Amino acid sequence: MIGVDRLISNSELQNLDLIDLLSERHSLVRKISEKAWNNQSEIYISNSEWYIMARIYKKQPSISYVTKNVEISRQAIHKFIKNLSEKGLVEIKNVENNKKEKCIQLTALGEECYIKNEALKGQLENKIAEKIGAEQVNILKELLKLDWKI
Repeated sequence: MIGVDRLISNSELQNLDLIDLLSERHSLVRKISEKAWNNQSEIYISNSEWYIMARIYKKQPSISYVTKNVEISRQAIHKFIKNLSEKGLVEIKNVENNKKEKCIQLTALGEECYIKNEALKGQLENKIAEKIGAEQVNILKELLKLDWKI
């Protein structure tokens, strides 16, 4: 069961600016999402590993592409990819006609885990919608999708 816990009290939230509010809510939903997965699976997957898996789902990007397009240090990305590989969630392959470059893709197990986690995140989104309303969730999603030109 996915619960919506609080990191800080509602009264403390009232005094935060936009940046800190986004950060608090992001931390909250990531913590709940990670806990939901790890409570139902024997394969521990960190939020950073999920982030990488989301970027490669249904793709075969090069590792250098991932390091350039994921907001994690290059060294950390290589560590996470190694961990994901050891867990059997990704496979690393040579790129055709390029001896230096490697590409990465989810294994069948990685895809299965990713799809199950998407369902868990859907449950969390539904729980949030129950609390604040489905229309509010849709408005929030649309606002976050906008190009803020910053």
